[in-house]
Amino acid sequence: MSFRIGCAIWAYKGWVGDLFPLKSRANDFLNLYSHRFTCVEGNTTFYSVPNAETVARWATETPLGFKFCPKLPKKLTHNGLLEPSLPEALKFLELMQGLGDRLGPLMLQLPPSYSPARLRDLTNFLSRWSKTGAPLAVEVRHLEWFREPHKSHLNAMLEDLAIGRVVLDTRPVYECENDPQIGSERKKPNVPLQPVTTANVALIRYISHPNLESNDQYLQEWAELVNRYLKQNVQVYFFVHCPIEARSPQTARHFQQLLEQHGASVPPLPWNTIHSKATEQAPSQLSLF
Repeated sequence: MSFRIGCAIWAYKGWVGDLFPLKSRANDFLNLYSHRFTCVEGNTTFYSVPNAETVARWATETPLGFKFCPKLPKKLTHNGLLEPSLPEALKFLELMQGLGDRLGPLMLQLPPSYSPARLRDLTNFLSRWSKTGAPLAVEVRHLEWFREPHKSHLNAMLEDLAIGRVVLDTRPVYECENDPQIGSERKKPNVPLQPVTTANVALIRYISHPNLESNDQYLQEWAELVNRYLKQNVQVYFFVHCPIEARSPQTARHFQQLLEQHGASVPPLPWNTIHSKATEQAPSQLSLF
């Protein structure tokens, strides 16, 4: 499957009655989510590392073809230099391999304080990681990474190591009226959009505006870009975020429709193929045993 789409999380109570059937149980959220979308951004591992039993359960609760894209834990990526944390990062990779064929590319998200002055540290870390063969994509947030010559140096290094660069698009929440992040403690960084690919996989994090119509001009652009990536045999993971998380699934569904209208070679969205009540009720029945 060359294109997958999903959200940042799978367990959100506000989706009950919309993405999930009424009266859905929290224990069934992952199973229900994975039968509606084809991937999920593993935001949960950024804040808390699960045990091996939990990872194994995630794999068994999801269908064949579904992918997790876990983030490396914050405690490893947000405490200064990366290279000293490499042994723990490799242990985390070993843990995530418990997902088996449900494991997609991992993500390394760097803090705004991690500047191009640490390029050597980043290069050393990624060089060691690349030897594992595990797909990885890097997200940078310090603004100097988006300016020359640092932009070119970073992209060249990532391309040489066959490591992806996460594309973060925060335009909808900063350019549209009524910034939905006002009052939020977790505002997304206002960084320039750089839709580059440095490996054969593209991870796109789209920070949507709660008002669906406000996203149209941006999603139209992304439909064209994704179509282009797919024609270049690049695997695409498209994650929809929203400061009001309840709106994320419908925005993702809308983007799937735009891709189909553009003639993109994308698989059907599983959410659209659910017809029978039996399919909806099966996960809840399983939780009784």
